[in-house]
Amino acid sequence: MHSKLISYAKRTASITSLLVLTLLSACATQSNKDPLEGMNRGIYKFNDVADKAVIKPVAKAYKAVTPSPARTGINNFFNNLGSITTVLNDLLQFKFSHAFTDAGRFVINSTFGLAGFIDVAGMDNIEKHKEDFGQTLGYWGVNSGPYLVLPFLGPSSVRDTGGMIFDTATTDPITYTHNIGEVRLHNQLRLAQLIDKRTELLTASDLIDEASLDPYAFMRDAYLQRRASLVQDGLVPDEFIKDDSDEISPKK
Repeated sequence: MHSKLISYAKRTASITSLLVLTLLSACATQSNKDPLEGMNRGIYKFNDVADKAVIKPVAKAYKAVTPSPARTGINNFFNNLGSITTVLNDLLQFKFSHAFTDAGRFVINSTFGLAGFIDVAGMDNIEKHKEDFGQTLGYWGVNSGPYLVLPFLGPSSVRDTGGMIFDTATTDPITYTHNIGEVRLHNQLRLAQLIDKRTELLTASDLIDEASLDPYAFMRDAYLQRRASLVQDGLVPDEFIKDDSDEISPKK
């Protein structure tokens, strides 16, 4: 009974946080996409130091010692777990054909794909989508709100942070392991998920460092444009179709 009350309290707190963040997002203006730049740059510097000192070396070591098929399998496993979040948000956006396809991918990969380690659905060319609650809020017209940099997690926005809280509390199977008391398993899965994600971004992070005099601005603009495009299913909003040469300049 006590554990159920704790779980209910955590979920209530998550939903309350989501509502607050959504309200803040709705009140924000498009004219200033980064009103918290001072704070964000501080967190960005902290993340950069932590990444270069610990996270990136661990990811490089993991890539060096783990065979490519094993890394691919682990990446497939976490992507398959994310399908649950995608299916719910497909439904919330009334994309019923996508929900049917993504649910089918999850069932196929979870069974014939050995818990998702093998992307059998991908081998059959079954279309893959990726949706989250931040995208769902954007789909229904909620403004992204101020840009945010989260400790360790990196680029986000008020809307997307609220969406992440909702998805983590409701459709993330890793959260479920914590709720049933498997705290050690939960922590191990989170760590493995972090390393897997950072390994995926090794090449991209090197390119960012080489491509821009201001990696912070480069990452911010790239993130906001990508998220706006995802909300519109691949279209690039007019506000991002402009010459950004003043903000992003290659190193000489």
